[in-house]
Amino acid sequence: MTERLGDAMTGTWRTDPFLTDGLLNRILADSTILYNLYKKHHRLVRGPLSHQLHLLLDKHAEEQLKVIDLVGERVHRLGGVAVADPRQVAEMTMVPRPPDGAEDVPAMLCRLLEAHEIVIGAVREAIERSAADRDDGTAGLLMGEVLRTNELQAWFVAEHLAAAPVVGV
Repeated sequence: MTERLGDAMTGTWRTDPFLTDGLLNRILADSTILYNLYKKHHRLVRGPLSHQLHLLLDKHAEEQLKVIDLVGERVHRLGGVAVADPRQVAEMTMVPRPPDGAEDVPAMLCRLLEAHEIVIGAVREAIERSAADRDDGTAGLLMGEVLRTNELQAWFVAEHLAAAPVVGV
């Protein structure tokens, strides 16, 4: 278990740097890229379901923005420095870079689903680590907000893919 030093007055805690500088910042970077993928696809979606997808992708982007803020604030409260610079985000993320320009809708949705799977894997790892460190605040945030949001969004994206042919991304 990692020793945690804190200030109850400010709510600031110093904890395992691997969690704050590693896993949480990676989740932050991956979520930032996922947000940007949602906005990109929101702007470029075409076809018979374009209006419905346009609204869904925009809603998911806004939910990811909330996740980004919550995780960034948690990193700060734990004494870390939240990744915010686009260059650092690009270096840190595990989400593959999409091609330039527009893709067909199934490729867009596959790309979003892949990004969610990456985020969900990192979140589960961070939940285990924070639970082992008895960091209930981080575990609760990750489980209650980040994991739940990403699992629900992945389910919605997968439902839209169910009727469409799966393509490689």
